[in-house]
Amino acid sequence: MLCIYSSFHCILLPSVVVYCILKFDDCMGNEAVVFQSTDPVFNVRTDGSIFAKGQGAGLDETVQFKVTARGPHTNVWETVVQLTLIDLSSSGQNENEVSYTQKYHKKDASQAPTPVIMFPGSRVNSTGGLRRQKRDWVIPPINVAENSRGPFPQMLVSIRSDQDQDISIRYSITGVGADQPPNEVFSIDPVLGKMFVTKPLDREHRSSYHLRAHAVDMNGNQVENPIDLYIFVIDMNDNRPEFKNQVYNGSVDEGSKPGTYVMHLSAFDADDNTTANGMVRYRILSQTPHSPIPNMFTINSETGDIMTVAPGLDREKVSQYTIIVQATDMEGNLNFGLSNTATAIITVTDINDNPPMLTSRTFSGEVPENTVDVAVANLTVIDADQPHSPNWNAIYRIISGDPTGHFTIRTDPVSNDGMVTVVKPVDFEMNRAFMLTVVVSNQAHLASGIQSSLQSTAGVTISVKDVNEPPYFPTNPKQIRFEEGVPTGTSLTTFSASDPDRLQMQQIIRYSKLNDPANWLSINRTSGQIVTTGMLDRESVYVKNNIYEATFLATDNGSPEASGTGTLQIYLIDINDNPPALVPRESQICERMNKNVNGVNITAADADTDPNAGPFVFELPNFPSSIRRNWTIARISGDYARLALRYQVYLEPGMYEVPIIVSDSGNPPLSNRSVIKVKVCPCDDNGDCTTLGAVAAAGLGTGAIIFILICIIILLCMVLLFVVWIKRREKERQTKQLLIDPEDDVRDNILKYDEEGGGEEDQDYDLSQLQQPDSLEHIISKPPGVRRVDERPIIPESQYPIRPVVPHPGDIGDFIHEGLRAADNDPTAPPYDSLLVFDYEGSGSTAGSVSSLNSSSTGDQDYDYLNDWGPRFKKLADMYGGGDDD
Repeated sequence: MLCIYSSFHCILLPSVVVYCILKFDDCMGNEAVVFQSTDPVFNVRTDGSIFAKGQGAGLDETVQFKVTARGPHTNVWETVVQLTLIDLSSSGQNENEVSYTQKYHKKDASQAPTPVIMFPGSRVNSTGGLRRQKRDWVIPPINVAENSRGPFPQMLVSIRSDQDQDISIRYSITGVGADQPPNEVFSIDPVLGKMFVTKPLDREHRSSYHLRAHAVDMNGNQVENPIDLYIFVIDMNDNRPEFKNQVYNGSVDEGSKPGTYVMHLSAFDADDNTTANGMVRYRILSQTPHSPIPNMFTINSETGDIMTVAPGLDREKVSQYTIIVQATDMEGNLNFGLSNTATAIITVTDINDNPPMLTSRTFSGEVPENTVDVAVANLTVIDADQPHSPNWNAIYRIISGDPTGHFTIRTDPVSNDGMVTVVKPVDFEMNRAFMLTVVVSNQAHLASGIQSSLQSTAGVTISVKDVNEPPYFPTNPKQIRFEEGVPTGTSLTTFSASDPDRLQMQQIIRYSKLNDPANWLSINRTSGQIVTTGMLDRESVYVKNNIYEATFLATDNGSPEASGTGTLQIYLIDINDNPPALVPRESQICERMNKNVNGVNITAADADTDPNAGPFVFELPNFPSSIRRNWTIARISGDYARLALRYQVYLEPGMYEVPIIVSDSGNPPLSNRSVIKVKVCPCDDNGDCTTLGAVAAAGLGTGAIIFILICIIILLCMVLLFVVWIKRREKERQTKQLLIDPEDDVRDNILKYDEEGGGEEDQDYDLSQLQQPDSLEHIISKPPGVRRVDERPIIPESQYPIRPVVPHPGDIGDFIHEGLRAADNDPTAPPYDSLLVFDYEGSGSTAGSVSSLNSSSTGDQDYDYLNDWGPRFKKLADMYGGGDDD
């Protein structure tokens, strides 16, 4: 590998002789290296010094020439030296300093020469000696071509200080592209001072960089003043001219004069427009159709304006022209320039007919990926025909740009607009944009005389908006197989997800557990590794058909976050971890052998599956010895056996516990000692336990059974006697008669009604005289013979005879008798014919006074009719019907 360094130190001497030092090293001692200059005015000596010949080498303008270095091994290096005079008055320097630009072209497989930039510590004077520096160097810019193919890192320059021979120096660079975003575009070897570019540069992204180089000692002390480094990205013709739309639509009236403006096309070139790389020129490649002549239109090569160049536009013959327009950079040089084409559709409009015309030749819209049934663009159309008629109604069709049918255009029946609607989800990672060509036409055909249907075409650009899509598990559900009973902490598998957003920044996926019914698993948050946290049990209720399912969640760190789920299915392989259990646990058997029923059929239940379950082995234990002496087990099949009493063995009726050892067929087999409760009882001919035998088998003796039966009989007799007594008592009550005739019994004929006061005829009465006195003092003080009829007599008065209590069939009769007895024994109760107190209701009543039955002034009223009203009014008839009794 060649180690090549070169640098220039250019000084303009007062004698107008340019003195430059070219430092060159081919890592072989520069043996037999010859320098040549393409400019005869400047010469290069063997020591690398460049000087001007004679006095005519002034630098009134920039001078550029090429220096070639030829080695003995046929290696050739070239560099371009550009010398520019710097105004001393503006720079403030004592001497004329020359800036330079250098380009390297290598003609073999070795790397290009690398310039060395010296920190301005000292200078060479005209006599070859050193003198103190007064001004900093003017460091020429470093030119780097964009889109370099490397290899990277690619060395640009070597920065060194003239003090590196005395002390150890560390070099560093700062600025945008070094320690500022975008970081690490440029790097520097801190020891050797070699600066590198680490990746290809793009001038369209950034055209220049400004860095500063620093030199410090091992303690971090500044050794040299920082120097500015300017890196310019040299533009390459790497961008084609791009039309804004692939299809442009224009129109021109028929009969238009030559020179009429038709439409404008424009293309943009991302290269430097100050150079030929970005200068675009236009030309027309073809015209379809060629009628009436092949060159009906022309285009301004610089502006892109299309104009008519000849007369003869006739819509009835040609309604539309298709022109292919080419845009070429490098000022239109077809040999070196890059080209692109676009289609210009020129419609010749008719002054009489009115085809639908889109309001714009280009439309755009945006749609988020993975969405459907949303309108992304609205295509508006103008038609001068009658609205809402077949000649006005528009029909939209996508003729290109959508081969997979993601979009459709629906017509608004009111506005006649076309709504570009997504009917099939779009994927940003598959298509970032769609360039649709849309054609609109009418429902009805155009008028006669038009050779082809008029259609208006537009380009629709649909941009797909990238959204954060959730991670997905490539295998979902994922199935694995494991034996049950694996220890805790066993790694089962790695259940990882993928992020479909391939074009976004690398996202981080985090995993979590969403559903783990038995809480047997855990997942690593970053790697997705599944580890057991509990014992896997195939016989668990959470396992269905030997499969245990758990659901996990994968979440990215996008904005917003998105998550996807995955299901892990673990097929659990059975192991022999469950001993068999005896079935049934209780049964009955006859105390003596029966020819029809010889014993009890038993089997076993095992939670495991084959081959860890049946066939089973049934055995009687050796201890206690009475088990084998009284019982026997005979094998029926692989899963069934029969437990029976031994021949000529008699057991008392009762409940017996028989232990049985059951073993499965696993490897190794598991055994279980189970106890079956067998009830021994006397049986009938059918082999069923009799009632007495069942009781006896329960553990009761003959005396206890007889005692229970006697108690039952006594209880039944007592119940029977009680029922007979109740019936007899009811019969006696029904046969007893009342002591008096029911017609003469008027106790239930006296009804209590609401009391009312006197009428308007009684308003002059002193009602207070009708009230019951609170005390008897005023009555006692009255002379004998003067007494109110409602006053309580002082002397003993005759009492009504106490009516004898007669039996009555029922509680109501008892209640009436008690009330009658209390009324007869109450000395304060008024007599039946005493004056009663009524409430006063006021005047205005048309009814007569009812304050007293004796208030009538006439005694001629006949009350004999009360005798005809029946026994309920007999008492009143006796009181008022007989005139003498009053």
